[in-house]
Amino acid sequence: MKVALVHDYLNEYGGAERVLEVLCEIFPKAPIYTAFYKKGSPAYLRFKTRKIITSWAQNVPFFASRLHSPLRFLAPLIWGSFASQLADYDLVITSSSWYVTKGLVKRKTINDKRKTLEICYCHTPPRYLYGYPTSVNWQKHWPVRVYALLVNHFMRVYDFEAAQRVDYFIANSKEIAARIKKFYRRDSTVIYPPVDLPKVPEAGKQDYFLIVSRIVGAKGLQLAIDTANKLGFKLKVVGKEAGYAGEYKKIKRIAGRNVEFLGYVSDSELAKLYSGARAFLALATDEDFGITPVEAMLCGTPVIAYKGGGYLESVVDGKTGVFFSPDTAGSLTLAINKFLLLEKKGAFDPKFIHNHAQKFSKDRFKREILTFVKSKVK
Repeated sequence: MKVALVHDYLNEYGGAERVLEVLCEIFPKAPIYTAFYKKGSPAYLRFKTRKIITSWAQNVPFFASRLHSPLRFLAPLIWGSFASQLADYDLVITSSSWYVTKGLVKRKTINDKRKTLEICYCHTPPRYLYGYPTSVNWQKHWPVRVYALLVNHFMRVYDFEAAQRVDYFIANSKEIAARIKKFYRRDSTVIYPPVDLPKVPEAGKQDYFLIVSRIVGAKGLQLAIDTANKLGFKLKVVGKEAGYAGEYKKIKRIAGRNVEFLGYVSDSELAKLYSGARAFLALATDEDFGITPVEAMLCGTPVIAYKGGGYLESVVDGKTGVFFSPDTAGSLTLAINKFLLLEKKGAFDPKFIHNHAQKFSKDRFKREILTFVKSKVK
């Protein structure tokens, strides 16, 4: 079976790129079609040994660094340039998030017997099109609001039409399955993302809380720092600045000496940080699924999570972590106090937390993806 993988673009490295890595393991000969890559970026370094096929946007100056977001209306032209190539494959799997990476195959019968099958693994319908918080809050600038009103109307129409061309949807959570049903009127099958980290020697818990996130807006970073400043606990932040909204400068300016920014770290170092943390903070509202809290639990670390989105599907209140709501410093403070009380009573068993996270393992993901594909390919 001739398979192609399609991904938004290769620039930042996050949960969607971890999924793509495992799809590459499942289909090792499949090339990656992508809008563009940014050479030297964390995502590019992860995939540079693969066969990567980029669109014409790769050759547009500053497109990868600055222009891809304001020129998002070019997405139909970018993906349309791949249509004839993708029609030569038996199976196309799209890894879709905000760049409308779906509905790409131009229908064509192969040998008069079959057509190319397109399966969309949907991380989320584009958040900026449907009113969900995004990493960059451009709505505060009125010229951008007017521009976005016009462009996003066009993009919503395109997004809906593209969704109708997909043969089958896979959602990364029940939360996303509900969004697919609401915005696209399509059914989907839930296959949770794969969670996998190197095994590291147990070093025991240390007195710090941990956040792992791209340093952008809508991730709860300011809330975490405000609360750490107020309560005085040690907070380690893993992640690299992304986008161009100045979020890093903003939170760095308000952070106290008890807040440490570690930048991008290797997977083995990340596993050590997860294992040593007293608790992991998962603070984004309306999270699509959230791989990082599951990674923390895989390392036996409990999670303090906002009560909403995909976190409701991975965190077990009182056993693998605690929830808080609303997203305020006062509410988070109450949750931390509740966590400390439960921790003192021994409520969080690292072995139980680890075993719970195994439900989201990489082997499980591979098995479910292959089973799904085999059931659809005739």
